Amino acid sequence: MNAPRHAPRAQQGTTMMEVLVSIVIVVVGLLGLAGLQSRASVSEMESFQRAQAILLMQDMVDRINANRKNATSYATATALGTGQSASDCTNLTGKALDLCEWNNSLLGAAESSSGGSTVGAMIGARGCVKVVQATMPRQIQVAVVWQGLTSTASSAVSDCGKGSYDAADRQRRVVSTTFTIGCLQNDPVSLICVTP
Repeated sequence: MNAPRHAPRAQQGTTMMEVLVSIVIVVVGLLGLAGLQSRASVSEMESFQRAQAILLMQDMVDRINANRKNATSYATATALGTGQSASDCTNLTGKALDLCEWNNSLLGAAESSSGGSTVGAMIGARGCVKVVQATMPRQIQVAVVWQGLTSTASSAVSDCGKGSYDAADRQRRVVSTTFTIGCLQNDPVSLICVTP
């Protein structure tokens, strides 16, 4: 007589090992998602600061272009935006007014927190104006620098704010433009460009 065969039983649930493996997979996925969210927030802040810096840089370029005759006088010996509080610009005109208002913009004076501190600019924003070529056609460089949130390669585009954020300048971010103020009028006798 043959021994009775036992039919295999159908599985009625999950084992503890399967549950633990599933939990580990879900936790690893959630940790990866949290890291991705964190990197996205840092990237968003970096791009927001770069957009602000480009606006501030273009603002000074426009101010200099509006006062072309005195373009070389806009050169700054030190970086602007390093003060603690905004300056009063009410009685200033021309170049002095432009530099004062730009300094206040670099400090973030346009927006303030409920505590009264300025929060409208990038972290540690500074600005520099440098005369690259003083003779006609004049070349002027405008640079805006700020402190980034992560370390990257140091920038050699401009020396504005160099060494202000970290020793190796790996957190210094720079946007810079060099523009030319052309000769709009020639002396009829010598055909040499005259200062407008």
